[in-house]
Amino acid sequence: MAWVVSTGSMTSTPVRAVNSTGAGSLMAVASMSCVQLGLAASIGLAATLGSDGVAWLRLAWAAVILVAFARPWRLRFSRSTLVMCALLGLATAGMTLSFMRAVETIPLGTASALEFTGPLAVALVQGRGAGRWWAVAAAAGVLGLTEPWSGSADLVGVLYALGGAVCWAAYVLLTQRAGDAVDGVGALSVSMPVAALAATLVVGPGVAGRLDLPVLAIGLGLALLLPVVPFCLELLALRRLAASAFGTLMCLEPAIAATVGVVFLRQVPSMAALAGLVLVIAAGIGAARTGRRDPAGAERELQPAAPARQPG
Repeated sequence: MAWVVSTGSMTSTPVRAVNSTGAGSLMAVASMSCVQLGLAASIGLAATLGSDGVAWLRLAWAAVILVAFARPWRLRFSRSTLVMCALLGLATAGMTLSFMRAVETIPLGTASALEFTGPLAVALVQGRGAGRWWAVAAAAGVLGLTEPWSGSADLVGVLYALGGAVCWAAYVLLTQRAGDAVDGVGALSVSMPVAALAATLVVGPGVAGRLDLPVLAIGLGLALLLPVVPFCLELLALRRLAASAFGTLMCLEPAIAATVGVVFLRQVPSMAALAGLVLVIAAGIGAARTGRRDPAGAERELQPAAPARQPG
């Protein structure tokens, strides 16, 4: 995190602060890249397990890893915090299942940008008056991404992506509440098993017969790519970046998703979709820069915080 040292009329910025900020930015970009690479790899496994099965397998492995790492039975939770973490788990399950369904029929970049409208909506609602103009830009971006005038986008896929956006918005709000009571790893060590259990109840019985050792091994690798490694990278990045800078960087995730889609999945966006992507990213950056902050939040901006998303 950046800081300055003043001596009389002289002000200098330590080189290590600049290096720390640069390292934090690289970690944030690496986190988003892991997320999107994990999603691209998940699409390949969906041919074997189906999109629901892949989502369930990732959540199940992530739950095992996080419980083993955080050992939640050694932490103290109030009843209200446990409820908050359980709701967080349900939001995570809904987000993961919805997004995997979406990328079955629409490009990865389009699905990511549409899902990003969830946290963007939260930022706009919590922001200052200028936020309404960013809302217009975001709405125009959604139109460009879906191209309703051409009917080229699969409506079911779009609806699943928007359902994921609703779950992501709920995740952001619940994370803000849970983060006041327990650290990020502690919250995840409860919410992720809940997410895995919810996914098991929905899709687990239909997937069990298709599991074998190679599939389980691939699922473990996917869980490391998303969400375990990204979460760790985000925690490290937040130790080096102000929350506003981190939030701005995260707005680039739809662009990273589109790049991964082009390179690994050969999903080349149309000009309208590309313009929509740019508008959604611009709206996200604008909302992050004009968001309302209370005095307590301003003090917390220089403190590590739990990541504000755990995308599908």
